[in-house]
Formats: sequence, structure tokens, C-alpha cells
Amino acid sequence: MKKLLLYALLLGASSMANAACTELYNHQLTTLQGDKINLCDYQDKPILVVNTASKCGFTPQFEALEALYGKYKDKGLLVIGFPSNDFRQEPGNDKQIGDFCKLTYAVKFPMMTKSVVTGSGANPFYLQLRAKTGQSPRWNFYKYVILPGGKEVAVYSSLVKPDSAEILAKIMPNLK
Repeated sequence: MKKLLLYALLLGASSMANAACTELYNHQLTTLQGDKINLCDYQDKPILVVNTASKCGFTPQFEALEALYGKYKDKGLLVIGFPSNDFRQEPGNDKQIGDFCKLTYAVKFPMMTKSVVTGSGANPFYLQLRAKTGQSPRWNFYKYVILPGGKEVAVYSSLVKPDSAEILAKIMPNLK
């Protein structure tokens, strides 16, 4: 009986956690492979969000993004890539993008389906990032670091490398 009561309490807590999901996290995203990611499940973790493109001078940043993800994912870091052709450097479809990322950079962090990340037609998550920070990506590999609970969202230009001291200073204190 105690186990059943504990299970019911845990289920209730889980439902309450999702009900308490803030607007910034209230998104179900789809990866290039068709898997779903519910951002509400990550609202207590640091998240590094980056818009990507396969044919950009900053594309080698995939290496540092994957290295960060590999090193810190078990400590709570989520890295999410959003392929976009907003700057005319991502001509491929989802399968081509996925193949490129896997074969060229061995990317294992979640890459979402190709979408718009700038302007009024941006995907809803990026519209909220812009509302929270006042900035849309100005080029490929623009980065947002969302601290747990969305208490702060920091923006970094394409020139700032994913493993830079500035980004690590935000992420590291929030790892488990």
C-alpha cells in the first residue's frame, strides 16, 4: 500500500512539474530523426541553443559543441542545434543535414528539424528566445545559454566559440 501511495504521489508531482512548465520551456521539439524532446523535462538544467548551417565558415564549431555535450551531458547540459537556411547556408533537407552532421562531425547532441530562426516567421521557441533577450540570431552559430528555470538567457555571437570562457562561466556553476 505504501508503494502504491508513493507511486501516486510521484505521478502527481510529475504532472505538477509539467503544469508548472514556464512558457519558454513549453515546447515539444522534433529532431532530424523524428524523435520528440519536451523542453519542460529540461527546465532544471542549463541549455545551450545554437542555430546551425552546413555551409558556413562557423560550421567547424560543431566539434566544440559535440565535445561540450559529450563531456557535460551526464552532468545536466543539454545542447540543441537548430539547422536553418535563414542566412542561405543550409540548403539541405533534414536527412541531408543529419547525414552531414553525423558523418562530418560525429554529432550526437539533438539536432532539431530545419526551421526559421529569425523574423516574424521564426519557430515559436526562437520567438520566445528573442522576446526574452531582445536579440534574434544575426548569423549562423548564434548561441543562447538558458540557465535553469529560465532565470537568465544569455546571448553570444557566432564569433564566440561554444567552449569559450564566457559560455563556460554560465554553464559550469549550473551542472550537477
